[in-house]
Formats: sequence, C-alpha cells, structure tokens
Amino acid sequence: MESVIIVRYGELSLKGKNRPEFEDLLATRLRQALRGDPGVRVRKGYGRFFVEPAQDPAAALERVVRVFGVVSASAAWRVPADLDAIRAAARSALDARLGPGDVPARFRVDARRADKRFPLSSQQLNETLGADLLSARPGLKVDLRHPDVTVSVEVREGQAYIFTDTLPGPGGLPYGSGGRALLLLSGGIDSPVAGWLAMRRGVEIEPVHFHSFPFTSQRSQEKVLDLARVLAGWVGPVRVHMVSVTEVQKAIRLHCPDNLHITILRRFMLRIAEAIARKRGALALVTGESVGQVASQTLESLRTIEAVTRLPVLRPVIAMDKAEIIALARRIGTYDLSILPYEDCCSLFVPKNPKTRPRPEQAERAEEKLDVDGLVAAAVEAAELVEVDAPQGGPPAGPAPEPADAPSRAPGVFLPLTRLGE
Repeated sequence: MESVIIVRYGELSLKGKNRPEFEDLLATRLRQALRGDPGVRVRKGYGRFFVEPAQDPAAALERVVRVFGVVSASAAWRVPADLDAIRAAARSALDARLGPGDVPARFRVDARRADKRFPLSSQQLNETLGADLLSARPGLKVDLRHPDVTVSVEVREGQAYIFTDTLPGPGGLPYGSGGRALLLLSGGIDSPVAGWLAMRRGVEIEPVHFHSFPFTSQRSQEKVLDLARVLAGWVGPVRVHMVSVTEVQKAIRLHCPDNLHITILRRFMLRIAEAIARKRGALALVTGESVGQVASQTLESLRTIEAVTRLPVLRPVIAMDKAEIIALARRIGTYDLSILPYEDCCSLFVPKNPKTRPRPEQAERAEEKLDVDGLVAAAVEAAELVEVDAPQGGPPAGPAPEPADAPSRAPGVFLPLTRLGE
C-alpha cells in the first residue's frame, strides 16, 4: 500500500478547451503549497490530482486543502485494482479510523468504479467489501444513512484508492488564473475578506494600504501587514503597497467642506490605486465595500467615489451583511487581527455629519482648490512596497501579543515603488 492524497476540483472541469491550462496552473499551485516537502510528487489523473507526499502526509493534506481550486481532498491508501488488495486496504483503513476500543460502530462502504475494466460494479463492490468488513470486525453494524465511518473506494486508471475521511477545500479557481488586481486593504474586517474572495476566484491581488503616519501609529501598519501575511498563507508571498495620504488629508481638511471629507478622501484613494495599478499591470481594483454599511457605502457615495477611475471596481462583499462577513473572516483567519483597536486614516477623518448622498458634481466643486494631480503623483512616488509571506508558508495561528519593545517600523523589505521597474 502506498500513501497518497486524492485532490478533487470542480469548476475547472467545465472549462472546455481551456481546461488543460487551468489544470496546469492548479498543479503549479499545489507544488508551491507543498514546497516545504522536497520529495513530493503531484500527478494529474482524469478529474483528479494525486499527491505523493514524501514526509508527513497529514501536514501535506492540510496545505493541499488551502489551495484555491481544490474542492476536497482525502488521504488514501493506493493499491492495485485487485479485489484481495482492496479488501486488505479497506480493513486497514477501517481499523485506523476506529481504533481498537471504538466498536460497535455503524459504517457503510461507498465504492465508485470509474475504471470499467474492473470486474465488479460499484454496487457489487459495496456488497462484497461490506460483508468482508462485517466478518472481520465483530460488533460492526451497517448504516447507510447515519454511519459513524464511511469506507470509500475509488477504482480508476488501474488503481484503487481507499480512504475514510474527506476534507473540504476552498473551491474556486487557481490563484492567478483571473489576472491581477489591487486590493484596498484598510485593516478592518471587510477588506481582507474581499481580498480572500477575489483570490478564490483566481485573481492575483496586491494590497494597497493608505495610512496617515504620524497621525496614525506604526502599529496600525504592522496590523495591515499581519493581515497580508494571513492572506499570503493561502497563496504564497504577497506584495503590499504602503501609501501615505497625510498630505492629501491636510489639503482636504484645509479646502473642502467638512461633510465631504470622507468622499473626497476615498476619491483620492481610488485615483492613487489606479495609478499604482497601471504601473503594476493590474486590471481592476478590489474593495471591501458593502451597501449601506457606512456613509461612504451608499449607492450615491459609491457612484460619486467610483467616478474618478476607469478601472473596474470589484466589491466581493457588496451584498453580504456584517454577520456573514464576520463569519467568513473567522474562517479564513483574519478576524482576530482586524478587531485590534488601531486607528486607520479614515477613522481619524470622519466628520460629525458626513454627506450620505453626495453627487459627483458636488465632489468636483469641492476639489477645485486642490492640486489633485500633484497630490496623487506625490503619494504614488513616495509609496513603499513590502513583500510578506506567512511564517513557514502557512497562516499565523492567531494575533501575536504585543512585544514591549515593538520595532519602530513594520518588519519586511521596503522598496520604493519606482525601483521595481515593472
């Protein structure tokens, strides 16, 4: 018997003539996720990938089910498509799953014969293996509807795969199959979730974070980089653009009506993000906006803010309520970081009575005294780029306690954007 991980994918099978391209990219992402296991092999089969881990199958399985495009995966025993070998593997799998003290137990067999050369049908294999397991382990009971354990068998391509557990994957499409976009990452609950959902659809993201240092603390920037590390735990290293809007906010406060401050600031954020996106070859912007959640997220505000960019603005959480967003944030590992109480540039800028239904012409009039192009260019020129990765290629276990002697600058490799030359 050989240890192997069966990897299943769903939507890729509908891609017609483009299917091989998506499958090849998924295989690449699987190998990247398993890069800590140098002897691992990833083989493509019909409708499946098979991962042969060289070291720790359990650890490899945990990494596999975090790869976008994977619907589910199972750690299995692989044996030749021979009935005696399948019987022996099924007994071993059941023994390993139940343990010596777990009888009596309810079980069922779920056999699927994809390889029609195998002499028994799926139903005949179910009956044969069920009878064999009943005779081998006294106290077992067959329960097709509510089993304690299911012994699954797949016969395909001259091999049989036997397993008892299946872990769900995130689904979606392989990361990078959907082009590149800039994610406006605020440090709150919504934008990391929006970024994760975009990544799940195959979109490669580069977060851009706007800060107002020294009016906002260095800790707030560290928090955003930690959130980016959690996202990196799903896809590998992520580049984060850190952009100061301190001078923009000073100009807005000096020349614009108080009730339009947030609207004007958000318009600048989109302008700056678009300028960076064009340098980086990104085709869209991703935001964590949800209709009606705050004053800047009414339909009127969204229209007025979006009017300054010609790039598509993707809003993956636009129709989700807060409870749904929080539930997903907990699941992907960003929630505990997002609720850390560090202020962001918007929270410092909220007027007492923000305009909830601004019109584009009102915003344009308010911006007449501002050097819009100059402020955008200066912010882009001063932007810094930080590349982050999850510790040891995996997600952080949770928010780290604050060290007493925290560094004055967020850890990472800071580079001026213009030095990348891309």
